[in-house]
Amino acid sequence: MRKQIIPDSVMRKLLIRTLTGLIFVLVVVGSIWIGPYTFLALFALIAAATLFEFYSLPWATPVSLPMKTGGCLIGLLMFACSFLWSSGWVDFFILLIPFVLIFGLFILSLYQKRDNPFDELAKAVLGLIYIVLPLSLLNHFAFFLPGDDPMYTPTLLLGFFLLIWSNDTGAYLVGISIGKHRLFERISPKKSWEGFFGGILFTLLIASLIASYDDLLSLYDWLILSLIVSVFGTFGDLSESLLKRSLGIKDSGNILPGHGGLLDRFDSILFAGPVAVLYLWWIS
Repeated sequence: MRKQIIPDSVMRKLLIRTLTGLIFVLVVVGSIWIGPYTFLALFALIAAATLFEFYSLPWATPVSLPMKTGGCLIGLLMFACSFLWSSGWVDFFILLIPFVLIFGLFILSLYQKRDNPFDELAKAVLGLIYIVLPLSLLNHFAFFLPGDDPMYTPTLLLGFFLLIWSNDTGAYLVGISIGKHRLFERISPKKSWEGFFGGILFTLLIASLIASYDDLLSLYDWLILSLIVSVFGTFGDLSESLLKRSLGIKDSGNILPGHGGLLDRFDSILFAGPVAVLYLWWIS
């Protein structure tokens, strides 16, 4: 009986995917751990790059380069203003600056001869709400300490990312092992209920381990955060799958070999992050 040999092409793709994932994790963790300025630099860049990727999707009405540029600059400013406010360096009113500048996109469209200007404007503003606003809320993870003035707390933000990655890993491993009942076949045929609950269990386990080493939040709070990540992270993943299915594409981009685009990597955070921040505000 012949032994089944894994094709070289499959092994090569697996190796590329593994190396890319490892480098991605090291860069994210390193930027958070080193300090607030490396976190600001990397995640402001990620927010702008993910937004540009969103604008570059194969829309029926493409987003023009001037509109992409204007949207990304506002996205960078939105993240930076959120960072300054969350850190306690400036007042809340600084957040009004990027929102006022959004009207600049409307003015920009007046000087462009486009067939469907409001379709383009809708995508430009949607990208800021869908991508940059949730990513900007990560600043509230970075500067959070109940009962005290804001100070940089990388452990909380790293813990949140660990929960996100744990949910993805647990759902994937359980799904490919015993997944039979489709979770949302119309949108994502490969996701299963078994994988969904496997992700929850895996995330609860990791949350318990984090709580045993970190006393910033209680075990109860970490477990609540893990449930938020599992449930709303799945909604974020499904929503991005719906977007890609409506556009007839497999990945949002190809900047991460073996993983697709940045939007593919951060789709869970776009839904789980804001809900988790609301919970932190509630308990602080």
